[in-house]
Amino acid sequence: MVMATGIVAVGLDLAGFRWAARVLLVVTAALWAVMAVTFGRRLRSGREERRAAGGEPVTLTSVAGSGVLGAGLLLFRYDVAAEALLAVMAVAWLLLVPRVVRRLRRRLPGAAYLVTVSTQSLVVLASTLSKQLSVRWPVWPAGVLLALGLVLYLFVLGRFDFRQVRDGAGDHWVLAGALSISALACAKLAVAAGTPAPRPLEWLMLAILAAAFAWYVLLACAEVGRPRTSYDGRRWSTVFPLGMTAAAAMTAGTVAGLPWLGALGRALLWPAVAAWAVVAVGAVRHAAAPRAPG
Repeated sequence: MVMATGIVAVGLDLAGFRWAARVLLVVTAALWAVMAVTFGRRLRSGREERRAAGGEPVTLTSVAGSGVLGAGLLLFRYDVAAEALLAVMAVAWLLLVPRVVRRLRRRLPGAAYLVTVSTQSLVVLASTLSKQLSVRWPVWPAGVLLALGLVLYLFVLGRFDFRQVRDGAGDHWVLAGALSISALACAKLAVAAGTPAPRPLEWLMLAILAAAFAWYVLLACAEVGRPRTSYDGRRWSTVFPLGMTAAAAMTAGTVAGLPWLGALGRALLWPAVAAWAVVAVGAVRHAAAPRAPG
C-alpha cells in the first residue's frame, strides 16, 4: 500500500498535479507509520518467528516503501527526512536482502523481485539526494547497487514461476515493476552523475524501459484474457508497477530529451490512478466486511 500510493503520488507530481500528489503523499506517510509500527512489533516477536519472517521477500517492502516515501518527500524539499529514511533503508537492506536471497528457490512468486525493487529504491533515493544536495560521493555506490539490482533481477527471473503470468493474484506484476524502477534508477543516476548525462546510462535506461514495456503489455494481455476481479491484498503489487512504469517513462523522457516518451508516461499514469482507486475501495470494503465467528 505504501509503495503503490507513494509512486502514484510521485507520478501525479511529475504530471503537474501537485495538489493531488501532496494529498496522496500524506496518505503514504500515514501508511508508512503503520508499516513501521507493524515492523517494530515483528522485531519484538520470538527469535524463531523473527528469523522466519526476516527471510520472506515481503519484508523488503519496508525498504522499498521507505524509498518511495523518501522520493515523494524530496519533491517538496523535505531533505532531512529523506536523508533519515535513506539511512534506515540502508541498514534494513543490509540486514534483510542477504537473508531473503539465501531462501530463494525455484518456482518463485512475483514478490521475489522485491530484491531488485528494494535495491533500486536505494539507488533512486541516493541519486536524487545527491543531485538535490549537490553532493557527488553517493554516485559510485549507487552505480554499484544499480548493477547488483540488475543481477538480482536475472537471478530471480531464472527461478520465476511463469505460470504466475496467467494465474497470479497481483504480485506477478512486479516482474515488470522491478525493471521500471531499474530504468528510473538509471535516469536518476544519470542526472546525479552530471550534465550532460552519461550516454551509456541513457542507453541502458532506454533498453531496460523497453523490456519493462514488453512485460507490461504481456501482463495486461494476460489480465484481459483471464480476468481476476476478486479483491486480494496482493493487488497493491499490481498498482505499484503501473505507477512506476508511468513515472519511469516520464523521467526517462526528460533525461533523454524524448517528449513522446514523457507523453506516453503521462498516458500510462491514468490506468495506475484508476487501479489505485479500485484497489483502495476493495481494501476498505474488505476491511469493513463482517468476519465469520471463530
